[in-house]
Amino acid sequence: MAASLTKVNYPNNATSKVDMYIYVPDKVVTTPPLVVVIHSCQSTAQTYFQNSKIPWKGGSDKKGYITVWPSSPHSGTCWDVSSKSSLSHNGGGDTQAISNMILYAIDKYKVDPAKVFVTGGSSGAMMSNVLAATYPELIAAVSLYSGVPAGCFVSSSGGVDQWNNTCSGGQAKATPEAWGNVVRNMYPGYTGPRPKMQIWHGSADTTLAPANYQETIKQWTNVFGASQTPTSTVKDFPARNYQTENYGEHVQGIYATGVGHSVPANLTASEQWFGL
Repeated sequence: MAASLTKVNYPNNATSKVDMYIYVPDKVVTTPPLVVVIHSCQSTAQTYFQNSKIPWKGGSDKKGYITVWPSSPHSGTCWDVSSKSSLSHNGGGDTQAISNMILYAIDKYKVDPAKVFVTGGSSGAMMSNVLAATYPELIAAVSLYSGVPAGCFVSSSGGVDQWNNTCSGGQAKATPEAWGNVVRNMYPGYTGPRPKMQIWHGSADTTLAPANYQETIKQWTNVFGASQTPTSTVKDFPARNYQTENYGEHVQGIYATGVGHSVPANLTASEQWFGL
């Protein structure tokens, strides 16, 4: 029987009831890597999986890694990146539910715990950022497309899955240290390794303003103690009108001139970032 996207019941001790779907290719490598692919608003695990612009099924088939596709439980299917429960380690929110999926996949499918990667677009990119902050010990690298800094969508009312116009419009500005503190405060006392971050954004994004790109770069360079100035810049890479900026070995920004919301997933560049 050919491989297909399958819903699985996983041990979920979070309050949030996110559905878990998994794709195990016909030929799986020994101790496979895992890529968690997180959908955008108005989408689901199934529709994102079937979207021809989301290339992770093909990557999985070709290279033998497993993919997990969480499905949002909220109306409108955006992810909760606004409530304290989701913006805290073991806070019971969407982030904890997805962390449970990772732990289950490591146990059940013999995934290599050192090769767990996260990617997503738009709301899925926001969730990727927040997962990197709340569960750094589980994730080796992140490649996020058209998101906002971790914690930028925080709700003053503490509401779950709330939109934040200040952040989406690019008016949420802070110092690198202030943004870094937002990440550190999601998992107080954590001193272990953190996932390396690849951050994509388009200059013509009218949904999540391009200013969010630089704010996200500020955030993660501070977390890693890296300079705000790129150590190297490559023009027209990985595509024409894209510019890749490296900030040491742990943070990479890719800015797409003329591209709107959200930047199309680039399997080659993301897999390369993950070491797949």
